[in-house]
Amino acid sequence: MNDTEKLIIEILNKIRPYIQRDGGDVEYPRFEDGIVYLRLLGACVGCSAADSTINDVIEQILVEEVPGVIAVEQVL
Repeated sequence: MNDTEKLIIEILNKIRPYIQRDGGDVEYPRFEDGIVYLRLLGACVGCSAADSTINDVIEQILVEEVPGVIAVEQVL
């Protein structure tokens, strides 16, 4: 695991309690070519706010805080 991945995981661990508060969770499978791939779990699966959580919250934070991250994609 490289430094970028360590930073991604560190930030996800800070965001995770807010997602878990609503009964969901997030799993980090991989980082590839500037894209962080995430899997939403629990109440996030099928939730109408899932895209907003990925794009407006998680992606915005990771792009701002982690050099080299350009996007976040959800994997099923």
